[in-house]
Amino acid sequence: MKTKKTITDNTVDPDILTYTVGDDPVLDLRLAVWDCMGTAAHVTMLSEMPLKTPIITQAEATEVRRDLGRIAASAQDGHFEIRVEDQDVHMAVERLLTEKLGDLGKKIHTGRSRNDQVAVDVRLHMKDELLAAESETAELAAALCAFGRQAGRIPLVGRTHLQPAMPSSVEMWATGHAEMILDQIENLEAAYRLVDRNPLGSAAGYGVPLPLNRARTTELLGFSATIHNVFGASMARGECEAAVLSALAQLMAVLSRLAEDLILFSMPEFAYFKLPRAYCTGSSIMPQKFNPDVLELVRSKAAQVLGLQTAALSLLHAMPGGYNRDLQDCKGLYMRGLDITRTTLRILAKVVSGVTVDADKCRAGFTPGVFATDVALRLVAQGTPWRDAYHEVRDHLERLSEEDPDAAVNAKTHEGTTGGIDEGLYARRLATVAQTIQTRQKAFAQCRERLFA
Repeated sequence: MKTKKTITDNTVDPDILTYTVGDDPVLDLRLAVWDCMGTAAHVTMLSEMPLKTPIITQAEATEVRRDLGRIAASAQDGHFEIRVEDQDVHMAVERLLTEKLGDLGKKIHTGRSRNDQVAVDVRLHMKDELLAAESETAELAAALCAFGRQAGRIPLVGRTHLQPAMPSSVEMWATGHAEMILDQIENLEAAYRLVDRNPLGSAAGYGVPLPLNRARTTELLGFSATIHNVFGASMARGECEAAVLSALAQLMAVLSRLAEDLILFSMPEFAYFKLPRAYCTGSSIMPQKFNPDVLELVRSKAAQVLGLQTAALSLLHAMPGGYNRDLQDCKGLYMRGLDITRTTLRILAKVVSGVTVDADKCRAGFTPGVFATDVALRLVAQGTPWRDAYHEVRDHLERLSEEDPDAAVNAKTHEGTTGGIDEGLYARRLATVAQTIQTRQKAFAQCRERLFA
């Protein structure tokens, strides 16, 4: 039986190695830059420890950091490789440093475990990706606001239970979806705050007998805080992935509702909206077909992300304390959910920007029953108690007649209704989100620049 030699084991059966390594050689390519950052911070901290004989001198730390910058650059350019025998990005980086720096490369793992190493890598990756996801979420909300602003108060039948209900407008429909989507940024923010804490220095979850300065690596990496309890830092593996997936699943659920509305309102039976032909697909047998496949897949992918969240939580269920290899699989679940969500956000922003409104079809959708509540409220204005007015209209629905939908839309002026949409409110929220993201991304970039100097 042939065996393969790894950094951590003398020999491992190749089938066992392949099975246990799993998708890490592929997934970990996305962590290479962050692994280099985490290692640069760790090495800097090691060189500053108050030891009689330093583990790594400050001059050596500078040399390591510069080489880590080179490795990070090669990873960004697509030239970084993780071999099966490396097992993961951490050992691949250590191998490259050792090949270049000799014994100095063998020192970088002092006081550290792959457990806290991957934990810090994933958290750095999450911070970067969550900021990007927040930005793309805001861009979709902005596209909806622009769509609503352009359509203005074009009347649109408001529906409950999918049945005609009350007068609405295209603007209220679009900005209502935009507001729901903007609210999801708060869930992404909650996930960001959770992962913005440094686990480095927890080692395998029990600390080490060295004077590690965990606050120093927190500062160097730009985390807002340190996870105090080292066992807790280890236990947080998987919890972060599940929390991020929860935020992504909720966002995708909201996006699935937007997609469904677009599908319904672009049906020939409604024809309120028209999707660009370039965004639709045809049939192999029916020449007339222009199908909203892209929107149907939004519904499907929303279900997939919910499934990924469920998988992550199921993986954690009843797991004993401390590190267990099961946690390795959380990484792929998180990355898959992230990719689906970010792609969906970009696609929907593109679709929304291309949708056109048929104002005549929107107005034609109004039937006498849509004005029933307005008629009852006019009776109330004349002094009739609400419940009596309700029954008066309910008992004589046949007396209802068609009314001017534009007048009905303009008649409602209180906050948030068809005549009371505050466009500035959305503009201010979008500006606040953009400023927060920009500030964080700038600080993140500065941390990286300093670490590789």
